[in-house]
Amino acid sequence: MADSEKNNNNNTIMSTTKPTIAAAAKSASAFNRSFTMQATAPNVDSRPKINYASLNRAMTINNKFYSRMDPVVSAGLSIKGKVQKLCNLFESNKSSKPSNTGHEIVKLSKPVRSLSLSFNESSMIKLPGTEDRIVVYLTSLRGIRRTFEDCYAVRMIFRGFRVWVDERDISMDSAYKKELHCVFGGKNVSLPQVFIRGKHVGGADVVKGMFETGELARVLDGFPRREPGFVCRSCGDVRFVPCGNCSGSRKLFDEEDGVLKRCLECNENGLRRCSDCCS
Repeated sequence: MADSEKNNNNNTIMSTTKPTIAAAAKSASAFNRSFTMQATAPNVDSRPKINYASLNRAMTINNKFYSRMDPVVSAGLSIKGKVQKLCNLFESNKSSKPSNTGHEIVKLSKPVRSLSLSFNESSMIKLPGTEDRIVVYLTSLRGIRRTFEDCYAVRMIFRGFRVWVDERDISMDSAYKKELHCVFGGKNVSLPQVFIRGKHVGGADVVKGMFETGELARVLDGFPRREPGFVCRSCGDVRFVPCGNCSGSRKLFDEEDGVLKRCLECNENGLRRCSDCCS
């Protein structure tokens, strides 16, 4: 009886261990198979391959498209070619005509004349009664910045030479504006305008050019010089003072008629020329 129970127990143990052993063997064989597949698999590059032929074709198409859409590129290339041809032409001319001194000789189409000679000899615009002075028509208003800067620059140039200048400010007296129009035959001219010894010199550009080249100093030779830092005590170099007859009101009371009349000794602004520095 005891032997039969022992046999039954052994059979039960064997029956329970058989499936476990089989499962373990099955899993081991599967692991060995996966390991074998990974070890024997070829080394394949996972990066995508670049098709250089298709890339070059796309770049060629893009270049053709943009060259058609942008005509400036083709025009720039053509201009560059023309410039290169001109450079080659000039270089060939230089090499074919060498100079003996090693310096290039430049021929001017027109002879250069001195600015001072041009207004001294051939100036047709003249201002009568000013043969012994320098006259400058200018404005002291800052309405137009460029005009005011030119007038100021010309004034400072002449003050640097310490010569007396008859400054005629058209913004202070409209009679100077009419006078300038009559001198130029009714033409509108820019300011400033300079007259030396009764002859027209030009505007600010001409005076600046003469000053830079040293010609203005030779033209002004012979004019009396003022003391350094001289300023008129009456007008402060403004060249105008209030009218002493009407006190700048431009009106006078006529006792005989009992009415107000216009003062005839001052301009439209009630100003008169300074008698100390403009006599």
